[in-house]
Amino acid sequence: MAGLTTQQEKFAQAYIIYRNATEAAKAAGYSPRSAHNQGHRLIHNTAVLERIENLEREMETSVDVLSELEQQYTAAKNNNHTNSALKALELLSKVKKKDEEVEPKSVEELEQQIVKSLEVLGEERSLKIFMKCEWFVKMMEAEEEEEEYEYEEGEEYEYEEEGSTDNTSEDPSWR
Repeated sequence: MAGLTTQQEKFAQAYIIYRNATEAAKAAGYSPRSAHNQGHRLIHNTAVLERIENLEREMETSVDVLSELEQQYTAAKNNNHTNSALKALELLSKVKKKDEEVEPKSVEELEQQIVKSLEVLGEERSLKIFMKCEWFVKMMEAEEEEEEYEYEEGEEYEYEEEGSTDNTSEDPSWR
């Protein structure tokens, strides 16, 4: 706890559990109204960050957290302890969510995740996202220029056909 206030130490310990700066600030005793700002300030404090890292290193355990939480949930549910059961479920969801957040192992997996995400977002929102990419905007501009060029060429061609004269039959110097 070197260099930290009691509240900062409580914040660091709570952050290990909640993984949320606002919730950790509330648990450390900061008012709910200022918890968001205090959490943001504390999570950027070098001494607090070092303490969080030290606590994480110290937390090595051989306990299977998932099975322990599942047992706690089952016991609470069987004994009609609704609040305890809900808390166990909440913690289970946090632990499982953290475990499920696995990075793709290959480019193909990443592409599949991106496609799924774009499908969920829909055409309009996906297009807005693409418009934030420089390469996509350049590609769209190039296609528009190409279409304009093809359209202009087509107009000239039609114009020549409409107004063209067959000089071969009228101009004897042609021969």
